[in-house]
Amino acid sequence: MPGAKRSPKGLKICCATTFVLLIVFTIVCVTLYFTMFKPKQPQVTAHPVSLENIEVRIFPAFSLNVTIGLVVTINNRNYGSFKYQNSTSYVDYHGTNIAEVPIEGETVPARRKLNLSTYANVAADKLITNSHFLSDLIAGSFNLTSTATLHGKATALKIFKHKAKILNTCDISIFIHNQSLESNCYSKIKL
Repeated sequence: MPGAKRSPKGLKICCATTFVLLIVFTIVCVTLYFTMFKPKQPQVTAHPVSLENIEVRIFPAFSLNVTIGLVVTINNRNYGSFKYQNSTSYVDYHGTNIAEVPIEGETVPARRKLNLSTYANVAADKLITNSHFLSDLIAGSFNLTSTATLHGKATALKIFKHKAKILNTCDISIFIHNQSLESNCYSKIKL
């Protein structure tokens, strides 16, 4: 019918229904974001596994390098995966860099753990020549700090992708008398 008028009452009902559905959809999305999809900080722990190599040089200058095998566990508590690029972690002893730990790029699946095998090249001569070495040796413990930054992409529901950066800091205590190690790691994700 070419000249038929539409009822204003039907148009109002259609607009009101659309508005209510849009409000409900927005509330559901915001609720999901602040509950399930809210980014949670990953948990990172390092476990020394083996002493792989000790290299001592006396001439022309004294140097002592030790290679320690490590297993790094990343626990992703998020509902999205995280794919990161190759990176390097640095281990410091009272402000002196004594080790570098290469971290190969991987994908950490959603709500899963990932174990990475890597190694730390420790420049023990830098440790020994540090002014705090003797007092820490007498006290029976060494306190180290490890820092790493992982750049990558976080993916939620295989649809939403965001650039993300994980900042990780570990406080590591090595106890000489009972030959044990304790580490407390703190991670923060930035989207």
